[in-house]
Amino acid sequence: MNAESSLWASLPVPTLLIDAEDRIADVNSAAEGFFNASAKSVIGTPVWDQLAVDAPLEESFARARKNGTPLFVNDVDVGSGQRPPLQCALQIAPMIGAPGHMLLLISPRELAGRMTQSHSVKSAAKSAIGMAEMLAHEIKNPLAGITGAAQLLSMNLGTEDLELTDLIVAESRRIVKLLEQVEQFGNLSPPDLKPVNIHDVLDRARRSALLGFGAQMAIVEDYDPSLPLAYGDPDQLLQVVLNLLKNASEAAGDTGGTIRLHSYFEHSFRLRRADGAGRSLPLQIEVIDDGPGLPDSIKGDIFDPFVSGKENGTGLGLALVSKIISDHEGWISVTSVPGRTIFRISLPRAPRNLDLVNVGKE
Repeated sequence: MNAESSLWASLPVPTLLIDAEDRIADVNSAAEGFFNASAKSVIGTPVWDQLAVDAPLEESFARARKNGTPLFVNDVDVGSGQRPPLQCALQIAPMIGAPGHMLLLISPRELAGRMTQSHSVKSAAKSAIGMAEMLAHEIKNPLAGITGAAQLLSMNLGTEDLELTDLIVAESRRIVKLLEQVEQFGNLSPPDLKPVNIHDVLDRARRSALLGFGAQMAIVEDYDPSLPLAYGDPDQLLQVVLNLLKNASEAAGDTGGTIRLHSYFEHSFRLRRADGAGRSLPLQIEVIDDGPGLPDSIKGDIFDPFVSGKENGTGLGLALVSKIISDHEGWISVTSVPGRTIFRISLPRAPRNLDLVNVGKE
């Protein structure tokens, strides 16, 4: 490998060489990871078919080529067909010695900011849940007394008054159920981490959903068969996927819809912590539905406790999902527009030195 090839391969950010007709002439290994596709599959294709940039970039790009000048674009959302958008900075420059050719460098910024934000969100969530657990413990005993008293009263009441005592009992039980969900946060054990075939987890969740709450849905499998083993707690990950499937099914209502379970490997996905350390999370799971999408008012807070887009929703399901994934040192995000909502989970792969003989035999 000559020095130029070595330099190209070692560039740490996704980099594209674009020819005079706006077709991709070459990509480095980081760009293959960004596209989740091989160089062979994207070379020769129009760049704007592969990249979705949330900015009117094509005219500025053409002007930079014509004038032979660099172009810098900050804080734009950049996505591809295989991944939701990330906030990036773009650097574009003419290729010396190759008329009409341009270099495009993509510098994702979103993950580092999200990780720092997630620490404060996690801390706030922990405080809210801690207070809620204490209140749950104190409230459940009086509620049991209220329920019992209402049931005793109902034994000597007429039909009209029975409706009132039935309402007291029903609402008391609903509150107890909510309190039990709150307590579940405190009772959730740390994950029992082991190598796990994520497709086994997805299949179990899919079968369970189709037999129950998701019977009206079409749940489609779109798996990467070469996906390596994840490092996680299979039961807790099953709980996560079931919760996401249940949300998607409830959003669709009786009319039904389609949910796609998508898995793929993204070797360049790293989460940077506030202290500057990084963690590789290459295993990607997406739960994609064609429902109405999340309300704009809660999109940014959907993983916070007690935030819900459903009537009479507790707002605890996705908070629990976020807690489980956080305990796995993973990452969960969501993008949503009407007709397409994507919950994306990123997990670490199992360490290569573990004994995998008994995986799947439990």
